[in-house]
Amino acid sequence: MDALGDLLRGIRADGARFSRTVLSGAWESKPPEPAALTLVMVLRGEARVTPGPGVVGVGGLRTVTAGSAAVSTSAPYRVAAADSAETELITGAYQWDGAGGRRLLSALPPLLVVPGGEECLTIIELIAEEVAAERPGRQYVMDRMLDWLLACTLRDWFDLPEARPPAWYRALGDDVVGPALRAMHDEPGRAWTVASLAGRAQVSRAAFARNFADLVGVPPMAYLTEWRMALAADLLAEPGATVAAVAARVGYADGFGFSDAFKRIRGVTPSGYRASLTARRGDSGALRAAG
Repeated sequence: MDALGDLLRGIRADGARFSRTVLSGAWESKPPEPAALTLVMVLRGEARVTPGPGVVGVGGLRTVTAGSAAVSTSAPYRVAAADSAETELITGAYQWDGAGGRRLLSALPPLLVVPGGEECLTIIELIAEEVAAERPGRQYVMDRMLDWLLACTLRDWFDLPEARPPAWYRALGDDVVGPALRAMHDEPGRAWTVASLAGRAQVSRAAFARNFADLVGVPPMAYLTEWRMALAADLLAEPGATVAAVAARVGYADGFGFSDAFKRIRGVTPSGYRASLTARRGDSGALRAAG
């Protein structure tokens, strides 16, 4: 199981918005456009990022140096040059559909800053070159590099002491709960029971269920259902996916039981969810064409 990979499942830039900005003078702000998630990357110089009004739990001013990145998860923020020297920024803004994005956003604070190294700076420089160029496939290349940088940034973030990963992410290191979590993530379509998961952990059912609820915050079967529905939401977004095929892949023998579970967790039927994705993509495509 790749825990970060599971958080990033379904996250894929598609027509992400990019900008290249040069700031000079202290506290010259550039208000961001609303986005599901925004990466603010410093190409040269030094920037200061502060959370906007009403954003709590993220501290105050953050300094972002060359090669570093700030990540904003739909929260307002202010970015500025740190001093009188020029600061060059590259901003990449995600928009996405699906449960994968919601799962990732729930694991992150509204605003975080990750110190970067040579690897990240190299990616930022490549993105900057593409932003300035008008070469074939430009948007596709920038989208893929943004995905790459997001993965690198979050991998470094979860290694920091101040990171607060979700409970299930932390529980992976537990000797009892970790093996069962990995089994659920690796084989979501298997007919798991509390007994079979406890067997993976090599403890009694009662001890397993108690430890799982204490560490993860929900009972094991409730967690399994939520994980299956998160995967199902992403599978339903794939071209040609049918409700029956998705149901089978996430462990349901028939579409009726799957539809009931999906509606209970997501608040909409699988077919309704898929139709809403199709409509939003149509609207997004029309807006891009008009622009």
